[in-house]
Amino acid sequence: MGGLMRCSSPCPSDVKVEYKHERPVLALPLPSRKELCRFSLRPLLMTVGDFLQDVQREDKGVTFAAVLNTDGVRVSSATSLDVLLDKDFQLVINDITYNVHSPPREKASSEHVSELEDMKTVVQRLHAALHLTGHQLLQERELLERMAGLKHELSPLEEVKSRLLTRAEARSTRLLWTGLAVLSVQGGALAWLTWWVYSWDIMEPVTYFITYGTSIGAMAYFVLTSQDYVYPEMKDRQFLHYFYRGAKRQRFDVQKYNRLKEELALVLYCITLSAARGIILSRTNTN
Repeated sequence: MGGLMRCSSPCPSDVKVEYKHERPVLALPLPSRKELCRFSLRPLLMTVGDFLQDVQREDKGVTFAAVLNTDGVRVSSATSLDVLLDKDFQLVINDITYNVHSPPREKASSEHVSELEDMKTVVQRLHAALHLTGHQLLQERELLERMAGLKHELSPLEEVKSRLLTRAEARSTRLLWTGLAVLSVQGGALAWLTWWVYSWDIMEPVTYFITYGTSIGAMAYFVLTSQDYVYPEMKDRQFLHYFYRGAKRQRFDVQKYNRLKEELALVLYCITLSAARGIILSRTNTN
């Protein structure tokens, strides 16, 4: 923004954009201060939204500001000032409407226009890259702080989980070894009864009913658990059983742990994505 110029006469409703030192300047009356304020415009870098924000920052009494075209249709805040200054427009501040007259532009050759458009594109890309880099660094800093906080919360939970996993693994493995020992003892007892105490004619029905009883047990296991009676799945089921029982005793919040792990994974993904965008942007600017 430029300096301020006081006016003793009533401010007109028609204002115009003038060029001062080859830069467009708009002398605009401010409602609260009753004086003209000169706004230096940057057509290639500023948008309509940026200009309206400057007006509201300069005068806190501005509660409403908008830009309309000559037909009374509101102009988008994302519109570049370079586009806006091609024609006259209306500026609405609170309940006052100002007719803004843009200065006429000299007609240039097609080659000059092409060079000017290329220069505008380069300036806009550079401006966007600089602002994006600052925003990206701020976002990455926030993500890193969030990641550090999540790891700090997960640290004690990870220790408890590690102990619970070790105990559950030991108990489920011990259960398998116990089953192997029982089957070994059962086989030895049947062999002893068959060859040293009784004969095969007597022990054959016994082994048959033992086998049939094992089949009934496997069928009951499937009915109760909806899983086949296979050793890997049975071990996994017992492992989870021992883990959750230990978690209940240790007051380990499994849902909270899973929520923090999912949030940490999302933060890590966002950090990776932000870093990839930074690499692509740097290569684009280099090219």
